[in-house]
Amino acid sequence: MVKKLEDIIYSMENKELTLQETMKSYEQGIKLCNKLYKYLNEAEGKIKILSNGQEQDFLRDGE
Repeated sequence: MVKKLEDIIYSMENKELTLQETMKSYEQGIKLCNKLYKYLNEAEGKIKILSNGQEQDFLRDGE
């Protein structure tokens, strides 16, 4: 996901895109950012639980 986001950013910074192409790239980038943000928040929560010395079954939620 990070590589795809980097590609989108590179494309928007270094290519002459139409307004429509830019908007589509921006939308894709925002969706990826939201997914990455959610993933990082989940990882942070798991780390906090582990740091407190509590054992949890993290695979229960289907990951």
